Amino acid sequence: RPPRRIEVYDNSHIMGTNAVGAMIVAGPEGFLKNQYRKFNIRSTEITPGDDFGMMREVMQRRFSRLIKEHGVPRGTDGANGVATPQEETEENPAWPDLILIDGGQGQMSSVRQVLDELGIRDKVAAIGVAKGVDRDAGRERFFMDGREPFMLPVRDPVLYFIQRLRDEAHRFAIGSHRARRKKEMVKNPLDEISGIGPARKRALLHHFGTAKAVSRAALEDLQAVDGISESMARLIYNHFHESR
Repeated sequence: RPPRRIEVYDNSHIMGTNAVGAMIVAGPEGFLKNQYRKFNIRSTEITPGDDFGMMREVMQRRFSRLIKEHGVPRGTDGANGVATPQEETEENPAWPDLILIDGGQGQMSSVRQVLDELGIRDKVAAIGVAKGVDRDAGRERFFMDGREPFMLPVRDPVLYFIQRLRDEAHRFAIGSHRARRKKEMVKNPLDEISGIGPARKRALLHHFGTAKAVSRAALEDLQAVDGISESMARLIYNHFHESR
């Protein structure tokens, strides 16, 4: 039977310290945008550009939670299953029939490692989709268990469908990364100081004009602001000067 749920994971646009992984979902009726997910990379051990490490974290978090909330599904061969009746009959199941990974052999190795650790490698089909030579659409290579890497005919409808899924995953990944980067850019440094609520924040910005001016203020100047006690002024002063 055709897949009822396909999950596509993208991290080709993940870089820097504000790394974000993305997952889109598609079913028989098209894209299920209310089920898209983004993953803010949490590990401090992953260095910028470590796509494999980021993919491992995304897979670990996604499928650990799925196991916790819905149990382990039937295998890809329909055997050895502990799926619930609901999972067997619902039109939009919690578990994917297929996961597509934007990447080649290296990405797939990371995915297989996580699925092995969770004991679900035979429970869900996983396929890696590597960009073609010179990133040419139509020359993608596919990686999956039990088969040598292969390509599909350029005009194959299945290839067109996969390209559409991948393009949507790219779009969502780029948007998620830009949204987080924008949020970080507008984040006020005063928000990081414990005890600085909206009223004190407004008083400081009204007095000094900008958060940058607050960071450069002398201790005595901070104490002159309405609502800022000596201890709070010292807390603010130390926050900006000890972090330099």
